[in-house]
Amino acid sequence: MQQNNSITEFILLGLTQDLRKKKMVFVIFFIFYLGTVVGNLLIIVTIKSSRTLGSPMYYFLFYLSLADSCFSTTTAPRLIVDSLSTKRIITYNECMTQVFALHFFGSMEIFVLILMAVDRYVAICKPLHYPTIMRRQVCTILITLAWIGSFIHSIAQIILALRLPFCGPNLIDHYCCDLQPLLKLACMDKYVINLLMVSNSGALCSSGFVILMISYIVILYSLRNHSAEGRKKALSTCTTHIIVVVLFFGPCIFIYTRPPTTFPMDKMVAVFYTIGTPFLNPFIYTLRNAEVKNAMRKLWCSKITSESKR
Repeated sequence: MQQNNSITEFILLGLTQDLRKKKMVFVIFFIFYLGTVVGNLLIIVTIKSSRTLGSPMYYFLFYLSLADSCFSTTTAPRLIVDSLSTKRIITYNECMTQVFALHFFGSMEIFVLILMAVDRYVAICKPLHYPTIMRRQVCTILITLAWIGSFIHSIAQIILALRLPFCGPNLIDHYCCDLQPLLKLACMDKYVINLLMVSNSGALCSSGFVILMISYIVILYSLRNHSAEGRKKALSTCTTHIIVVVLFFGPCIFIYTRPPTTFPMDKMVAVFYTIGTPFLNPFIYTLRNAEVKNAMRKLWCSKITSESKR
């Protein structure tokens, strides 16, 4: 990666400088990260192994869990290790790699959430055409486009990051590398770069949120023509999706759609959507979904039975 500066490494200040609080950070986020990886891998294995979870909704849920695991992995391991380390140094190249990965898997999550909303819209509003519209080939094409879109978004972000000149302090008041904290260190006029960031990440978060909310409003409005049982099932699914959307997009919009200023709460807000939401998603999708829970029970019962026979 070409450097536009004289700095070869940065120092991440993390969430806190207090030694007691650092130990708390280690314990709390180790549990969060372990829960994220185990929970999402459990969903991935269950969907791959179960014949009853072959619908497009679970196909997209598989990729959401994959994106969640990778998204959390871009920040959580370093946060956990740095909380017990005296030297929290990250090289320039590692920092740029983290910026790319953070935006790649974050945007992938946005695209998958939109695809899940499209799937629910077709299933509820166009039930007769659902098998034709959301056939497996179409779902595969949509997921491929989501990967491509995520790559293009991340390339745009890394180009902006690589253009930032750093000639002063190398202390990043954050637990990870991202454009907002890096902008604070850049020795240049930040107006144009921030405008480009808002038009990229900010527009992606805002437009994604608007698209999702409009789609769910249309879905909820169309439910008035369904039976009581159909309304109950559709409401349960949509409520789950809306919870995930609000939890993810609220912090995302707060971070990426504002002038180049930093607030004390920025780090905690970033924690919520980079680590908190990937941790909560497996619980939200399994605890409120009888099909997933039943598939998990069958999977582990069959595993236990096969082990006992040996």
